[in-house]
Amino acid sequence: MRRRILQCCSAIALTAAMLGASACSAPPSETTNAERTAYTEPPLPGKAEPATSPQAAPPPANCGDPTASLRPSRDPEQSGPTIDAIRARGRLVVGLDTGSNLFSFRDPISGTIEGFDVAIAKEIAGDLLGDRERVEYRILGSADREMALQNKTVDIVAKTMTITCQRRQKVTFSTVYFQANQRILVLKGSGIDGIADLAGKRVCVVKGTTSLQHIQQYQPAASLLTVANWADCLVVLQQRQVDAISTDDSILAGLAAQDPYLVVVGATISPEPYGIGIPKGNDDLVRFVNGTLERIRNDGTWNAIYNQWLAVLGSSPGPPQPRYED
Repeated sequence: MRRRILQCCSAIALTAAMLGASACSAPPSETTNAERTAYTEPPLPGKAEPATSPQAAPPPANCGDPTASLRPSRDPEQSGPTIDAIRARGRLVVGLDTGSNLFSFRDPISGTIEGFDVAIAKEIAGDLLGDRERVEYRILGSADREMALQNKTVDIVAKTMTITCQRRQKVTFSTVYFQANQRILVLKGSGIDGIADLAGKRVCVVKGTTSLQHIQQYQPAASLLTVANWADCLVVLQQRQVDAISTDDSILAGLAAQDPYLVVVGATISPEPYGIGIPKGNDDLVRFVNGTLERIRNDGTWNAIYNQWLAVLGSSPGPPQPRYED
């Protein structure tokens, strides 16, 4: 028995030695340190793509002062076909997005949609329906705003929508409820101080915005990346996939509030007067919305909303004064 145990132990030892020799004689791994630490650039957000050069188009018809709107009705019980239909439905359908911090965004804790534009829409709903919460939100990209109004899938759009003559050919606007200015957002110490410095740089903009048109017009040497919303621009800037973002200073302030390494720079590229978008032909609703905007200018509500959501921009400049075309 003792001899058998010794034989077994010798066999085990021999097998182990052979395996060890085999392991030692195996060719070394061909994976190098460089391959193990290779950097893979993060993917771009969905629907991101380089902007193509715009085709030359005839200038839009001159509409005079694009910010002039219909005079508001002084009747709190004002009626009309559009207003009556909304009241019969029992809710105001509002188009906006959830990627514009400070103006319209989803609170990460409560899940509710909040912001300056949301508060303005709720004031309209409160006057129209007697309840500020009777609002149904439809989430829209910037490029979808005009189509949603033309198809009347929303009653109004409250989404940092700049009033222009070109847009007024397709939709109607309220009076101006906020005055913004297009500027540039960059990383601190980037060396970019204005639009002249964007030549040869990568700039993120959102499709369907006046910001895109202005960069193409005033700095054609910039390389543009278009995305679906401004939150995507923040991501690609943080990942160093672009050098700058350009849009309204109000939107840029909302992005900068999320990252202490970002700063808004440069002089004003273009004034951006925001209006509530309304389908063409719905003049009764235009007058009603303008009535709400007139009320909140005069009773202090506008300043209260500004101080709640936009104090990061500085002290309240006061509401923009309305201009009427009738």
